[in-house]
Amino acid sequence: MRARTAPLVIGHRGAPGYRPEHTAASYELAFALGADAVEPDIVATKDGVLVLRHENEISGTTDVATRAEFAGRRTTKEIDGTPLTGWFTEDFTWEELATLRAKERLPAIRQASSTFDGRYPVLRLRDLLGIVDRASDDAARRLGVVAEIKHATYFDSIGLPLAELFAAEVAEAGWIDNPGLVVESFEKTVLGQVRRQGFRGTRVYLLEDSGVPADRAAAQGSAAAGYADDLTARGLYALGAAAAPDRVDGISVEVSQVLASGSVAVSLFEDDPSDIDVGAVTSDLVDTAHSAGLGVYCWTLRPENALMPEEFRGQGRDDQWGDWRRLFSILLHSGVDGVFADHPDLAVAVRDEH
Repeated sequence: MRARTAPLVIGHRGAPGYRPEHTAASYELAFALGADAVEPDIVATKDGVLVLRHENEISGTTDVATRAEFAGRRTTKEIDGTPLTGWFTEDFTWEELATLRAKERLPAIRQASSTFDGRYPVLRLRDLLGIVDRASDDAARRLGVVAEIKHATYFDSIGLPLAELFAAEVAEAGWIDNPGLVVESFEKTVLGQVRRQGFRGTRVYLLEDSGVPADRAAAQGSAAAGYADDLTARGLYALGAAAAPDRVDGISVEVSQVLASGSVAVSLFEDDPSDIDVGAVTSDLVDTAHSAGLGVYCWTLRPENALMPEEFRGQGRDDQWGDWRRLFSILLHSGVDGVFADHPDLAVAVRDEH
């Protein structure tokens, strides 16, 4: 791990600012652009193969909707309390999914990436681990994987235990004791389950600024505490102090949770981003989490106007870039231990220029 003054740059689903997410081209490009690690989202097929997709509903990231042979698989399901209509990984075997091709999830904003639609197949977790092994050899340094387990409670309910499948997969690949492997989830329960399956690496709890974790909602119903409780000082200290295997090593939060209010941030800007009083434009979340013994990661650094906090947007179209350098500088100098970036080269450039 880097010192806190030089946070890790993690390619969020590879380098999706340039290539369709979760493809070999996206991951390989992320490392070529200087990323220290990459982040795959992990879901499962009907036959228990772990595949890399942002969600188990894949109509937005593959060409499945154009495939006549799979038209009958379109359905509506409730995933973590939300009704979704489309095609779902758990209704396909790996052999079937392997015939699909990836496409850009945000074509109106990332038109350059969308020109690569249809060129790359869906990947398995084992495929990515091989890519990272080869990239580490080429770079002569250890490169990492920050693996996000998605919808674990839902997959458990249909007989696909992601914690068990994940531990078995990384053990078979020789990665279960690899210090470059981090596992994260919006559901804390699965992080404990992974540890019980033999994983001893870093476990990171993803926290949104609102809502209720799906595992708590399933277990406790309307009485379930929301993410807001975890983000209090009491909640953070509880996360860091819990006995193993329920303790977590870090948290991962949204950009908005690291920043102070927008009006304060804008009013204190200087012409040169390096002159920003970072302490004045960020919240106390990072310091509080660190004092509780937790690492802190931040998601997601993106330069496009449509994907940035409002106070950093420019006057152009949604797909044009706003004041990304200023935003990235604030976040990279906020004390966080790592950032997730869709354009890893931009984050690396800002991190390393001072």
